[in-house]
Amino acid sequence: MTVHLPEAGAEPPSGPDRSRVTELRLSAFASHRGAVFPLGPLTLVAGPSGSGKTTALTAYEALARLGAGEELVDVFTDPVACVPDRARGDGQHRRGFRIGCTVEGPVGAVRLDVAVQAEPELRVVGERLTRGGLTLLETALRDPGRRAVQAAWHTAGMTPVTRGPLPDDRLGTALLPLRVAGKTEGQRLVLAAAEQVVVALRSVFPCSPRPGLMRLPVPPGLIGAGRLLSGCDNLAEVLLRTREECGRRHARLVAAVRAGCAGPVADVLAEVAVDGSVHALIDRGGGIKSPVGRLGDGELRYLALALVLLTGPGVLEVDPVAEVPSAYQSLTVLADGLDHFLDERQKRAIAELAASMCERGHIRLVGTVSDASWGALATGAAMVDLGRDGT
Repeated sequence: MTVHLPEAGAEPPSGPDRSRVTELRLSAFASHRGAVFPLGPLTLVAGPSGSGKTTALTAYEALARLGAGEELVDVFTDPVACVPDRARGDGQHRRGFRIGCTVEGPVGAVRLDVAVQAEPELRVVGERLTRGGLTLLETALRDPGRRAVQAAWHTAGMTPVTRGPLPDDRLGTALLPLRVAGKTEGQRLVLAAAEQVVVALRSVFPCSPRPGLMRLPVPPGLIGAGRLLSGCDNLAEVLLRTREECGRRHARLVAAVRAGCAGPVADVLAEVAVDGSVHALIDRGGGIKSPVGRLGDGELRYLALALVLLTGPGVLEVDPVAEVPSAYQSLTVLADGLDHFLDERQKRAIAELAASMCERGHIRLVGTVSDASWGALATGAAMVDLGRDGT
């Protein structure tokens, strides 16, 4: 795996208090062993089919869902597929995988590492939350017959460490606010570190535009949510909202569509039909409006990606931490197959837009692409090339 980072000083002024994932670790996950992915404001993972690009984003999304409090069984629907290739079970036929990340923010760099048993039962068997050389939380499976792990968290009071059981079916870090009182300086540090990790992980939007569904009108039954779904199925409904809410950003969207779609583009809009459904349209000028359904797959994906980059948590279907001001949160978009169906003009346009929006600091993007030439297109992007020397 070859990593190309942007030049020193390229990190945008997103603010030291903004929680953000700066490293993804796949210690043992599917085809990856000992893989480390540095993550900047704009990170592109390149490589041929089968190199593990999608797997990396799958692991990131899994951590995000665990950070949001979801149970293992919902996050890992096929846990055996996450077990490293050729991994052998122990005497009890147990096999599993290990993933982790580093989150930077108000309390500095905090590391989260999780070990998951996939066979014979899906469960968390170990978790560690650390800052520097200090262990803030550590869990271990002591009794395989109990559906719990033994946890120990930093206290730094009269009792250096507090111990207690935690469920083995979800991330302990996300549960700490319910278990730690916050009475000592050590406990408050544990809570601050856990909050930093949870805030960064929950602010994730997996984006996978599906042109076939984007061509369809949004039926009346789905209208009202107002937030873009991961597959961008309800693109028309969101356009109806964003066009009215922010004229400046809508103008940027129109300019972006003009740069990446064939033919004249005077506006991008949505209209409500007689039956209550919403249709997305391209205003070609001169009174001519054509349905977005006539666009090619590449144009539709390009339109959806541009809309995502120009919006934010209030428009995208994410679940940020409501108790934390948005200024302290950084939305991260995960775009697997960022370049699927895009022609060279669209690649250049979306790369320029991504670089511009990520530089401003309100959004981060981790995308997979088929080749590393994107590095020349997206100024300041951190490139991870899985095609040169493997993982």
